[in-house]
Amino acid sequence: MSRLHLAAAALNQTPLDWDGNRDRALAAIDRARAAGVSWLCLPELCLTGYGCEDAFHAPGTWARALEVLEEIRPQTAGLLVSVGLPLLHEGAVYNVAAVLSDTRLAGLVAKQHLAGDGLHYEPRWFKPWPAGVVSTTTIGGAAVPVGDLVFNVGGAGGGAKLGFEICEDAWVSARPGARLAERAVDVIFNPSASHFAFGKAGVRESFVENGSRAFGVAYVYSNLLGNEAGRAVYDGHTVVAAGGRVIAQGPRLSYDAVVVTPAGIDLDTLRSERARRVSYTPGVAVRDGEVVVPALPAPATPLRASTADADERWPFVDDVKEESFTRVIALALYDYCRKSRSRGFVVSLSGGADSAAVCCLVRQMVERAVAARDEAAVAAALGVDLNAPTVDTLCHALLTTAYQSTRNSGDVTRDAARAVAAACGSTHHELDIDALVVGYRERVEAAIGRPLTWERDDLTLQNIQARVRSPGIWMFANIENKLLLSTSNRSEAAVGYATMDGDTSGGVSPIAGIDKAFLRTWLRWLEVKGPLGGTPTPELRAVNDQQPTAELRPVADDGTAQTDEGDLMPYPLLDAIEEAAIGRKLPPGRVYDAMRQRFAEISEPQMLVYVERFYTLWSRNQWKRERYAPAFHVDDRNLDPRTWCRWPILSGGFARELRELRARVGSA
Repeated sequence: MSRLHLAAAALNQTPLDWDGNRDRALAAIDRARAAGVSWLCLPELCLTGYGCEDAFHAPGTWARALEVLEEIRPQTAGLLVSVGLPLLHEGAVYNVAAVLSDTRLAGLVAKQHLAGDGLHYEPRWFKPWPAGVVSTTTIGGAAVPVGDLVFNVGGAGGGAKLGFEICEDAWVSARPGARLAERAVDVIFNPSASHFAFGKAGVRESFVENGSRAFGVAYVYSNLLGNEAGRAVYDGHTVVAAGGRVIAQGPRLSYDAVVVTPAGIDLDTLRSERARRVSYTPGVAVRDGEVVVPALPAPATPLRASTADADERWPFVDDVKEESFTRVIALALYDYCRKSRSRGFVVSLSGGADSAAVCCLVRQMVERAVAARDEAAVAAALGVDLNAPTVDTLCHALLTTAYQSTRNSGDVTRDAARAVAAACGSTHHELDIDALVVGYRERVEAAIGRPLTWERDDLTLQNIQARVRSPGIWMFANIENKLLLSTSNRSEAAVGYATMDGDTSGGVSPIAGIDKAFLRTWLRWLEVKGPLGGTPTPELRAVNDQQPTAELRPVADDGTAQTDEGDLMPYPLLDAIEEAAIGRKLPPGRVYDAMRQRFAEISEPQMLVYVERFYTLWSRNQWKRERYAPAFHVDDRNLDPRTWCRWPILSGGFARELRELRARVGSA
């Protein structure tokens, strides 16, 4: 066995979709066999889905996963396939990779290091497996080895050895790969469920590449793909490396539910390189946990290279954040729409940056999906009944927008909303809701026995306008069986600059993980350049030339209008404070000093006002962040308390720290 044909697969799975998850795994097996592959690595927990949450504690989940594994096992003739699933063993649940070899269950490798930070909560559901420990479990009446296993495929003299690092195992300092290298493994499989984040693909490539060099192995990395469970998005990154060099890499953020990336390695060359490396230290002690697996038959088909669409390959996406953002949110929306069985989306289009960005992302979803598949396939996947569909007719059917004006709305935002709606191809409506606002105002004034005034009731009068917009836009969503998209961004979430049950209304919030400063940069990029293979959207100039405004307060006597930054602070500063205060957990005094260095043009007294405003609003508005619609996690600075940033709803509000800061700045 000198030549070994390997493959990594990416699968777009759905939690607890037993038939669908099985069928996609079987499709990957069929594609691997057709490509002349002998060994195939499927992603982590691919039978159940990674995002099953507390369903991992349900006995039905464990039993059904084994049932589906048994349905897959007979389809592995002539192949070695690793399949991820949860396993109940000795009263605990483990995250395991089952090794199926030529229709036989050879053993189960258990994950040793659990991901418990950020949006990962694996220690809630699983137990870590101790290194070097091997046990036996019973599946289908047969004893099966489980634990820290190495598989010797073909046996002594002519076999090839396979070991595992399961996702987080490769991200820790004490990687199992070092011990596997001592056992002279030839191949390491890494079945993963590694969520997308900006710049993360390069980190993955590094540990795959470096692992293959340091351990003297061929390293096969597979990952989940798409919006699996609602929040996390997976890019479907598949990589094969050998001898410190990437030899195959598949597309990312693909609209194909199954991606198989094959590669061939020469075992003799690999072993020769390992043998002559001075740093390689063999382990010559006898160890338990080596499972001898019968040799596989030679592949009936010569190895075929991957034929992934070059337009879906990177690295340009990693280099250009705007490109990466466009593609990941587009795929997230596509999967969310089809998996939720919604008939499209509804957006309250204000004519401002946030709602314009959301609409443009829906347009990008359609364009990207059509480019990757075709119009008819996209229509079928999203449940749209059209004869000879086009991008424009798909957008018209899938996206409904509405501009809802009050007496404080202006022609600038109305015209901008019309321009964006036309550019995105939405079904657009204009509603005058001023009479509804007045009706609520008059009824409350009658109840409290006094008029409401802007001098005394500013926030009340602003919020009622935003809240009155909610029922109408929800009606469009209900009538058309579509999903209402919230348009709040992360900068607003940090300081609670949003009306609950108003602009926060929606079933999912595509941009709640993205800061306002980047959104404005992205909109300008989309206006003048646009994504690779696409076209710019010049109509966005009507949005980009405005100062962001909620348009909820009348124009002042001096002619000045309400702006977001006037109410808060410059958005670049707000985002920098948030990153320092919440991302890096710095206290107010150190944040103030850092901001003074970075934004020297802002005076000391004004910077004090801004820093104090941020901490006060952050502490006061955690209850709002708890109620935001689910957000797509694409940036590891997320503020979503259900997946990333937990904070008490009630707290002291940094009162002591801010008092000390005021005293220091005042005495300077």
